[in-house]
Amino acid sequence: MFSIIAAIGKNRELGAQDNLVFHIKEDMKYFRDTTMGHKIVMGNSTWKSLPGKLPGRENIVISHHTVPNADVTITDLPSFITTHKDTPEEIFIIGGGTIYKEFLPYATALYLTEIDSAASRADVFFPDFDKTKYTKTIIKKGTQDDLAYIFTKYTLN
Repeated sequence: MFSIIAAIGKNRELGAQDNLVFHIKEDMKYFRDTTMGHKIVMGNSTWKSLPGKLPGRENIVISHHTVPNADVTITDLPSFITTHKDTPEEIFIIGGGTIYKEFLPYATALYLTEIDSAASRADVFFPDFDKTKYTKTIIKKGTQDDLAYIFTKYTLN
């Protein structure tokens, strides 16, 4: 099964110039704790934005070419989706915007850190989705540097 994890602003902002637009320490810890021990799937731009391979997880990168240091490179996305969409194993999709859009129809859970702020400089956005198709669970609320945020989980009905 595919699960998506992301931190998004009021207007679904994700990133700007290959970097996150929001840097919330507790969100980084939440991301690490939630994805630890799982496969994580990302696009090549997300891979390049990381400081290196994320430890404790199988790092899978979607690219037209083999990606050095990645655990697995996916060059045939439709085959990967078909092969893994019904597995009981939770596979996390970690970005970026185009990758989220590709996997959204197959995701059974969305772990979203919803940040009560807008980032005008954003150039990458989370895809719009029909919230009525999901049950929303609030996991935790918090603030950092005047940024209010909520850890939520949307589970497909």
